Amino acid sequence: MTLCFIEPQNAIRVIADSVGREARRQILGEVVRAWVDEIPESELDSHYAKAVADLDEHDLSLLAAWHVSLEVGHPLPSKEFLVNVYPTLGENRREALKIAAGFRGEEAFQAGVTEEHALETVLPRLSGERAIELANECIQLYMWDRLGSDN
Repeated sequence: MTLCFIEPQNAIRVIADSVGREARRQILGEVVRAWVDEIPESELDSHYAKAVADLDEHDLSLLAAWHVSLEVGHPLPSKEFLVNVYPTLGENRREALKIAAGFRGEEAFQAGVTEEHALETVLPRLSGERAIELANECIQLYMWDRLGSDN
């Protein structure tokens, strides 16, 4: 019997190519969240500013509504407010970036940016350990997709 070894990043790509649209969208969301987890603390502010800069008014409103739950004052759905309040979020900074990057990724998905392009951009930035964790999550999504989700 021949053994075949595959790198976790390649396994994620193969799984993304093998599932339906909804599972693929969820995989991309997991990839974005994994990428945010890998960003060094010193770079969070700049990545958040880039993510917020590309959001439309609807997404800005949703992100501001999330800020309400943190009781950071009266959040305004404006790019300036969200970027300025970001450093005060403390432990919630990564979560805010995950939300903003997720909105941005969803817009790219709807605009036709290929999943392969998104995976090529993000997967090389993941540590080996995080890529293995993500590959395991993708296997779960693959099984969910194959066992009868509505795609």
